[in-house]
Amino acid sequence: MASRRRARERAMQMLFQWDLSKDSPEKVVELFWGNWRRGIRESPWNLKKEPLPPPKEEQDESLQSFANELFAGTAAAADEIDAVIRRHAEHWRLERMAAVDRNILRLGIYELTHCPETPPVVVINEALEIARKFSEEESVGFINGLLDQIRKDVEAGGSNLLQDGRGTGATHE
Repeated sequence: MASRRRARERAMQMLFQWDLSKDSPEKVVELFWGNWRRGIRESPWNLKKEPLPPPKEEQDESLQSFANELFAGTAAAADEIDAVIRRHAEHWRLERMAAVDRNILRLGIYELTHCPETPPVVVINEALEIARKFSEEESVGFINGLLDQIRKDVEAGGSNLLQDGRGTGATHE
C-alpha cells in the first residue's frame, strides 16, 4: 500500500477521533501518534515486554507530515466542508451519517478544494479505498456519488465552493 494512502487513512482516523472526542486538533495529533507508539510497544504479543523498534509509520516522517497536514487542514475547514456536504447530500443529515463516512467525505472534499496537485480522480479513488476498508459496502457508492458531484462543481469553477475557498480556521464544536 502506498504511503500516501496510509497517510490518508491516518488522517481519517484522526478526524474520526477529533469528531467524536471534540478535542483540539493539536491534542488529537499528540494523542493519536502517542497512542500509536504505545499501542505497538504494549501489545500483548510483545510477551517479553522488550523495547520494540518503532513502526514504519513512526519512522516515515513524510507519512506523518502528510497525515497531519491533511488532518489539520480538514479540521480547520470543517465548518465550510460540512456546509458543502449538507448542500449536496439530499435527504441526509450530517449528524445522522456514520462518523467514518462523514470524515471520509470531509477529507475528500478538503483534498478536492485545497490540494490541486492531486488529481480529483485520485482523491475520489483513495476515498473509496478507505471507505472499503473502514466502512460498509453501501457507503462506497454514497461517498462516490457525493464526491463526484462536488468534483464537478470544483471543475466548473466552484472556487467559492467553500465560503472563501481556503477554510477559515474555524474551531470544531
